[in-house]
Amino acid sequence: MFGRRNDTQSAPRKVAAEPAAAPAAATAKAEPSAPAPAPKPVSVRAAIPPAPPKPKVSDQRSENYYQIKTTIFNALIDTIDLTQLAQLDGESAREEIRDIVNEILSIKNVVMSISEQEALLQDICNDVLGYGPLEPLLARDDISDIMVNGADRTFIEVGGKVELTGVRFRDNSQLMNICQRIVSQVGRRVDEASPICDARLPDGSRVNVIVPPLAIDGPALTIRKFRRDKLTMKNLVEWNSISAEGAEVLGIIGKVRCNTLISGGTGSGKTTLLNCLTAFIDTDERVITCEDAAELQLQQPHVVRLETRPPNLEGQGQITMTELVRNCLRMRPERIIVGEVRGPEAFDLLQAMNTGHDGSMGTLHANSPREALSRLEGMITMGGYNLPSKTIREMICGSIDVIIQAARLRDGSRRITHITEVLGTEGDVIITQDLFVYDIEGEDETGRLIGKHKATGIARPAFWDRARYYNQHHALAAALDRAQG
Repeated sequence: MFGRRNDTQSAPRKVAAEPAAAPAAATAKAEPSAPAPAPKPVSVRAAIPPAPPKPKVSDQRSENYYQIKTTIFNALIDTIDLTQLAQLDGESAREEIRDIVNEILSIKNVVMSISEQEALLQDICNDVLGYGPLEPLLARDDISDIMVNGADRTFIEVGGKVELTGVRFRDNSQLMNICQRIVSQVGRRVDEASPICDARLPDGSRVNVIVPPLAIDGPALTIRKFRRDKLTMKNLVEWNSISAEGAEVLGIIGKVRCNTLISGGTGSGKTTLLNCLTAFIDTDERVITCEDAAELQLQQPHVVRLETRPPNLEGQGQITMTELVRNCLRMRPERIIVGEVRGPEAFDLLQAMNTGHDGSMGTLHANSPREALSRLEGMITMGGYNLPSKTIREMICGSIDVIIQAARLRDGSRRITHITEVLGTEGDVIITQDLFVYDIEGEDETGRLIGKHKATGIARPAFWDRARYYNQHHALAAALDRAQG
């Protein structure tokens, strides 16, 4: 059978003669009447208010299941020819692995139910060809974050709430191998010499890995998942992240090329909102994106995606975000989009916004629009630019038109809490005005927050002339009127 080792002995004999596998096989024989229990769903909410709900544990499997799986997996690795297997397409490789595993199960007289055997086949295929125990979690579209704390504990975030799962790895070595497999796909590495790494999955999901000696209890893997179906502004309205009138105003902000900064805390949906805003960019515009790990999913045909590069083993070859943003200016961009502003590149982004690249966008971590401006000023100062504070603030006011604040509330929901204009300076103070704010009115019997997006009564925003230039002023006036009514 193609994919097996080309040894003089046949594969079945080789597996049966394995001394190391005999004890586990004997264990499997001795316990035919005690198959591993099927996974039992556990209620998401504990029935004991007011105590905080305990983490949900899912996909629990017995210790015996994992012993059998380890035995079968080791026998498979000794039997199969990985070089030949690599030449097959994904579906053929899975069929080959399933055939060999079924043979091994038959030779070792392992007694399992049909559902357990199917789960075992699926797990082993994932171990060899995919991301091992992570595959079922990656396949679920309702999970937004996967957090692996060593081989034995894996958490997920569903609906804004963190839950403990029953997913586990054989050991830290398997987890480390999966981390290596993920980061190597984007030309990066993670080991003792380089123990921290940012990477991405093929679908754009963001990955962070930190390994020993920095991670004391084993490799820590964090995946910020992206949905398969691209979210739109309509989806945000359906989920009450923004009102229909607020969404229309955001669409106009994107169309009329306002320089926009999206602010928010960790997990507040900044990148998702940025993806939604980019949907309003005209298809004939040349857009260049700069990111630490490429995750933006722009739909326009004329997009150039750039990504930073970490240093190599010798500490050479690093390309920083500042260098990428500066290089963008030589690539004839019409819009520059920075995935996340973290440092001195803020100065170059502001210069780009202020020198003819209207409609540029970026995100940063901050808890309010006012704090976002302070952080922006601090990042420019960190870059060593010897500029007076007043000059920096004037540059910010001349560059940023709108700040959109996203937040994850205590009930796990994500809301756009502010749409704020930057008007100018008065003395040493930057003047802003809110167009929309989210007002929390209370909570329902299930603990979900109740609130409403409200217009502040501004009839003519500061970007009114820009909207009139792009013939969007009538739509802007109508949306603001409906919001106030």
